[in-house]
Formats: sequence, C-alpha cells, structure tokens
Amino acid sequence: MSEQGWVVSTSSPGEPHPPDADVDSFAALFRAFLERMTHQVNRAESGFIRELAAHLGAAPAGLPVVSRGYPGYDHANVQVALEALFGGADAVGQLVGLTSQFRRHHSLSELIDMSGHGVPIETGSVDYQRVQVSPTETRPCVQFGVWLIEAGPARMAVLQRGPDRQHGQEGVSLEALTTDEEAAETLFSRLEELMVEHNIFRGQVLSFEGHEFGHGAGPIRFLPRPQVSAEDLVLPAPTLRAVQRQVLGIAEQRSRLRAAGLHLKRGVLLYGPPGTGKTLTMRYLLTRLDDHTAIVLAGASLQFITPACALARLLTPAIVVLEDVDLVAEDRSYHGPQPLLFAVLNEMDGMAEDADVTFLLTTNRAGVLEPALAERPGRVDQAVEIPLPDEAGHQRLLELYARGVQLELADPASILARMRGTTASFVKELVRRSVLAGDGAVRLGDRELHAALDELLDEREAVTRALLGGPARR
Repeated sequence: MSEQGWVVSTSSPGEPHPPDADVDSFAALFRAFLERMTHQVNRAESGFIRELAAHLGAAPAGLPVVSRGYPGYDHANVQVALEALFGGADAVGQLVGLTSQFRRHHSLSELIDMSGHGVPIETGSVDYQRVQVSPTETRPCVQFGVWLIEAGPARMAVLQRGPDRQHGQEGVSLEALTTDEEAAETLFSRLEELMVEHNIFRGQVLSFEGHEFGHGAGPIRFLPRPQVSAEDLVLPAPTLRAVQRQVLGIAEQRSRLRAAGLHLKRGVLLYGPPGTGKTLTMRYLLTRLDDHTAIVLAGASLQFITPACALARLLTPAIVVLEDVDLVAEDRSYHGPQPLLFAVLNEMDGMAEDADVTFLLTTNRAGVLEPALAERPGRVDQAVEIPLPDEAGHQRLLELYARGVQLELADPASILARMRGTTASFVKELVRRSVLAGDGAVRLGDRELHAALDELLDEREAVTRALLGGPARR
C-alpha cells in the first residue's frame, strides 16, 4: 500500500486503483456465495419437503401434528390395522422411507425443521422389523416410515416409528402432519377400531415378559396351545366336575346367563400340595377353551397384571392365569401392604360383571392367602382342592406315565403301598428312573420299580422328594 492509501493490484503490478473497486468485487463474490448456499438448501428441501408440500397442498413447516402412542407389544397390531385401513374404503396410503442418519431420533416436526435448515433428508427405503405374531410365525412391521395418506378430501403424512428401547423409544408412535386436525382424529379412531377387529393376540396363549432396556411390559411371548385331555388328568371325579362346571360350564352357557342377567366373570382357585396337578389342570382348561385368549402370568411376569387384564377385557372371551399367586397375595398381616397384591385385587374388581373373563389362580399355600382374595365373591367364586392321589389314583398315574413301555407287575399292591403320600410329579419321576434302571428293554416290572423307589425314598433324596412333592421322610 502506498502512502496515499492506494491498493496495488496483483494483476497489474505497480498500477494503483481505487479501494471501491475491491469492495464491489467482494460484494459480488459474497452474493454468489449466498446464492450457492441458498441453492444447496433448496436442493436439501427438494426431496422430503417438496414431496410433503406436493402431497399436502401446503408448506409443511408450521402445520399441526396429531400424535398417538401404543405399547411396544402392539407393534404388529398397529401394522395390521394400518394395512387394513389403507387397503379399504376409509383411506389410501403410500409408504415412503427417509434417508438421514439422524432420522430415528427426531419427531416429524423436527425432521421438517432440520430439512429446512440444510440437513439433507431425501425419500428412500422404508425400515422394517420382523415381529413375532404366533409361536411359529413372524411378520414384517414398519420400524420407520412415512405414510402419505388420502382420506376423502383430507391429506396428511403419518410418521410410523416402532419401538427402539435401546434408544429410549418404548412404544409405537404415530405422528400425523395435516391441514385438517379433525380428519386426523377420525383416522386414528378408525385405526384403533381396526386394531381390535384384527388383533393378532385373539385366541392365542400369551405371556408378558420384561425387557432389558427401560421399564414396563416388554415383548409378548407366544405359547403353543396345550394339548391335554381329560384322560391325562388323574383327579377325583367330584374335583374334575367342580372345575369343569365353574370354568367350562359358564363358557358354554354364556348366552343363558346373560339372558338371565347373571354375571360371567368368575374366579377359580386351584390349591393343594406341589406336584399334585394344578398346572396340568390349568393346561387342560386351556386345551378345552381353544376359542379363548389366554394370558398366563407366573413368577416375575405377575407384575404385568394390569396390561394382562386390559388385554383380556379387549379380547373376550379370555382367561387370565395367575400361577403361584401366593407369591404376591399372602395375607397382608404377615408382611404389610403389597402394591402388587393391590393391583391384582383392583384388576379383578374392575372387570365388568358381564365380561366373559375367567381368573384361574393356583397356589401351594391356600392358608396364607389374603382373605379378601380367597373369600370375597366376584374375586374368587370357587376354591377347588387338587389333593394327593389315593391308591386308585396312583394306579392310574402309573399306567398313564408308563404308556410308552410295557408294564408288567406281579405284585402291584406292594408298589402302590410304597407310593402312599406321593404326588403325580413323584410318580412321573419314578417311572423315568425305573426305565433308566432297566436292562434296556422297554419293559417295567417289580424289580425296576422297587429299585427306583429305593433310590427316591432314600434319606439322601429328601430334598428331591420335597421338590417332587413327596413325603419328607419314610
């Protein structure tokens, strides 16, 4: 720079020119830079944003969003209902995906805002996840995708997002971007009707599970429907009749009871020593009630009594099985208030009188059950003891569990005498050990059974006998 403040041009060494020329040059370059950046932003909007705008007939930014959330275990039900909705007369939907590494972690409004600020989000492939829908089947469900919907004159875009518990997404979410909020509410109402109508849980045997991420009910486990016949049960005839009348009889006579204004909801408690056949009796009832939705809760899954009962209300006729209910329903005087006990009582009380729902409870310790649960009509209407087998019962059990072998006993009375006071589980293990003690032939005689009894009744097998429900000592 010279003393007069002139700038020397690099293109013409030594030739001065006024500073205004450099300002004009800089301004031109800056304008070109801004135009290029604006062009890049418009290019970012040209995919996702422009497709939304063309579908909705309005700029997406600032439009209202109507949202719905559903439990994660309803992922397949949401999918089935959406497909039924968009395949019917109510609405037509086209499904598109999005390309962006951040897309799963943002709401629909945030994605629109990001796209408007230069984040490149284009339409692309839909993300799917296979979800269990029966003990042996899965189906693909949308994990992340956008439905472009026409519902009569209304237009909307619905973001469907599946559960991703590892990243804090517990349930299924639907977000509808629309110019007509009322139409979106109507669409969601129809969707929820279809979720009931096409519910994949109906008529299945289910159990709730927890999950490793987050809290609450996790995935639903599908169980095979048991195949247990009345011949598989070794119960006193009056006991079997009482169970059948209270559970199967009411199911068969539901129309007559409703016509007479009598309630269908019932609770049956099966109690008795471990190993006597309470679980087998429950499995027999699930076999017979093959049109019922069954929710089986045992152990840690008893905490899911609230969603289990909600599902039972939705999908009647239904049966809710609470195995070993004494784990949560001991008399409150022993341990003070128990939140899980209150949940069980509240759910049983809250079921409508005309709901075709059976509560089937099992326990090894009826004596410590909370009286409000065991005695109050409407919670438990009948308690049925599943007793230890008598001699005739032991004979039938021996024949039942030895069906696959040739049973040849010269002195059955001596075998039955030694089995006195034992349970069905004990007899089942006795037959298994007798086969193992045999000479390899598929035959059981007195020698093999006595050898197995010697082993099981030995003092060193006291813990084994306790686990099988046998006598503590002989």
